[in-house]
Amino acid sequence: MVNLEWYRTFKSVYKNGNFSKAAKELFISQPAVSQQIVMLEAHVGYKLFNRKSKGVEPTEYAKLLNNLIIEALDRLESVENGFREKAFSSNKLVSVGISKHLFASIGTQLISKFELIDFTFGENDELFSLVDDKKIDFAIVTKKFDTFDTIQKSLGKIKQILVSSSDLDLSQVQSAIKNDNLQALENWLNQQKWYNYDARIPHVKLFWLHVFDKKRPSMVSNYIIPSESEMLATLAENSGVSIVWNINAKKYLSENKIQLLWNSSKMPETEVFLLARKNDTLNSILDEVKDEISAYVLS
Repeated sequence: MVNLEWYRTFKSVYKNGNFSKAAKELFISQPAVSQQIVMLEAHVGYKLFNRKSKGVEPTEYAKLLNNLIIEALDRLESVENGFREKAFSSNKLVSVGISKHLFASIGTQLISKFELIDFTFGENDELFSLVDDKKIDFAIVTKKFDTFDTIQKSLGKIKQILVSSSDLDLSQVQSAIKNDNLQALENWLNQQKWYNYDARIPHVKLFWLHVFDKKRPSMVSNYIIPSESEMLATLAENSGVSIVWNINAKKYLSENKIQLLWNSSKMPETEVFLLARKNDTLNSILDEVKDEISAYVLS
């Protein structure tokens, strides 16, 4: 029985000349690529690739097979893309990529806009690849990409701020901030319980670099919760401090479930973008989506 995924994998390996690059393009593991090629070779009865020091080289049988299937595969992919565009047009079915840390704030704004949404969590580079490969319709990213086949619209700027649970007495730390006593402030912060969403604490390191002019913070993470929205919900019910996006903290601050500890002027803002592939059907509503999300980001 013919397995179309074998041929998709074959096409990618043939084009890239490398199993690892094919795996990255197809968003599957390298062993899965190897296994599918082995199964295709068993199915057609010929060896298709010879291994080299830096990748693989197609055999004459592979060249013949590529000539036979490439046109059919291209037509199939064209049908798939056409179906997605028609489904989008008739049902407003959209696939959206977003960081899991921004989903609770920006992502939920889209739910009121569309009847059908397929969300994918990922970071900037991964989301760009998904949009560029036409695997999702658009993405929310915090990095500028410059390519011919995609468009990028600014949604506004967000910023990382220092927050605390509502039970902490901030008089001492606010005095240190007012007097620009960074050493006293850092000493106080080091004594608190810290909530982070990544054990590597890249966001904390960035905050310390800009605000304290230090490459390495001396604080210790007490709790690692791999989602900023869940982390904020947990902080609101317990005691401690954290560095979060202001857009995510907005709701908790307005409801007095957490406190704003410090919005430092030294911490730069980060621009948020709507990244999408060039598509007349999709582009017709991008400005509408942009305006709605921008209004939330800037409010």
